[in-house]
Amino acid sequence: MSIHELFFHIHYCNGGKYRQFRTLTRKMTRTLQHHELVLVTGGAGKYETEGKVLHFHEGMLFYIAPNVRHSLETSEASPASFLTVHFSYARVGFTDANWAIQPEPTLLSFPPVSTLHDYYPVSDTFEKLVANWHAKLPGYEFTSKTLLQQLLIAIEENLRKQHKNYATSLKIEKVIDYMRQHLHTSVTLEELAALVQLSPTYLSRLFKETTGYPVIAFFNKIKMDRAKELMMDGTKKVKDLANQLGFHDEFYFSRLFKQQEGVSPTEYYHKNIHGF
Repeated sequence: MSIHELFFHIHYCNGGKYRQFRTLTRKMTRTLQHHELVLVTGGAGKYETEGKVLHFHEGMLFYIAPNVRHSLETSEASPASFLTVHFSYARVGFTDANWAIQPEPTLLSFPPVSTLHDYYPVSDTFEKLVANWHAKLPGYEFTSKTLLQQLLIAIEENLRKQHKNYATSLKIEKVIDYMRQHLHTSVTLEELAALVQLSPTYLSRLFKETTGYPVIAFFNKIKMDRAKELMMDGTKKVKDLANQLGFHDEFYFSRLFKQQEGVSPTEYYHKNIHGF
């Protein structure tokens, strides 16, 4: 499940200079009804869940799923400090002008316990999230949700770089870069697979796992995004937009556009561009 499909509700955040759970010098056992991310920012201790015990230290990340009993324990000699965010989410999709909402259809793709390397981008975003949540300035809830998404992306990127298939993941970035440079034409799955020396089947699976989209669907999506940008000058007809983006059939282009935006290119222009 891709992070971009999720809508978040944050229950609360703690850690850093803010109250509660800043440091732990005792054993705490609990079962949550929502999701929690815990980043260890200092100290050491023991983490126990599902009958397994491990020793934790600075830089470790716990992803605690709902209804999982767990405990954290440290000593006064080495009190642990944390950054935490408690949240729930739903999967939200928009296709053919219809919204689809599925509450928490599956768990996030993070392992229950990770050791992050070079984790400053993660801790920096986490600290901004916690600080924003506690500042309670106007719009803090929206900003906090945005920061949570940024945090999840930073964690995903950190874990991806540690994965043995990081070099393969770089090939996905190469494919996307190639797509951006060829928005004016059409590409095939076989062409993209040859570019990165992968089989079409493997590239298709890997691309979907990484982006949440099939290969050609993603290519068409960024073409539609480019079409909206090209509409800004207000001079291009639908046929011109289609040709500029490599579509020989303007009606097919219009169908793809409507699938993504819920309205035709002409309707989108009059509703969003023409009237400012």
